[in-house]
Amino acid sequence: MVYESAGVPTATVDELPTDGLVLLDVRESDEWAAGHAPEAIHVPLSELPSRTAELAELPDDRPVHVICRSGGRSARAAAWLNAAGVVDAVNVEGGMHAWRSRGRPLVGDHADEPPEVL
Repeated sequence: MVYESAGVPTATVDELPTDGLVLLDVRESDEWAAGHAPEAIHVPLSELPSRTAELAELPDDRPVHVICRSGGRSARAAAWLNAAGVVDAVNVEGGMHAWRSRGRPLVGDHADEPPEVL
């Protein structure tokens, strides 16, 4: 069930679709490298304005779920993406901490270390 939080559409990790999920991770590169969802697309929050053309090419038949570490940055990103008309964005409540606590898969970019959420 999607609900509004401070004017931003929001969903819990449990409410995310199991098929066709478009997940945009707006954390910094070091956070991404430590651990991220396997199917996520990485665009740090600071790069959103300069990468709108790339983001506009994401599927437009379903929402783009935006995630960060705990839900704050992703809420700002979702609000901006919606206001700018770039995509239909939904914030993921609780971010990657909630993702991990719900047992969702994590992958990392460091072969010698297990993935983690920074």
